Amino acid sequence: MRPVTPGDILAAARVLLAQPGAEWDGVLAEMLDAATRADRFRLRHGRAHPLHGNGTLMSVATGQASPPPAGDMRFLRAQGAVIAAILARSERLEGHGGERPADTGDVEQRL
Repeated sequence: MRPVTPGDILAAARVLLAQPGAEWDGVLAEMLDAATRADRFRLRHGRAHPLHGNGTLMSVATGQASPPPAGDMRFLRAQGAVIAAILARSERLEGHGGERPADTGDVEQRL
């Protein structure tokens, strides 16, 4: 999967809003897996995956849901769930010798 941007988080969180909270973990896992497969396809074939796009989380999530109303607390929780899933996946990859995303320096060091 390509590096995550704020737009990726917002797009994925909008998708979550259309799902019951109990399904968020599974939906997130599916979106992250699809983005990873799409990025591998892009690197191998030099073009976007026909279903999942260019390897970004946003390309997987775009078009699946409309923006929420301003101040929607459930949307904030959805954004937190997206960030937590991305961090958990990154930590699992690091613990198993997987590739670490290019810019994953310690957040506290960057502040």
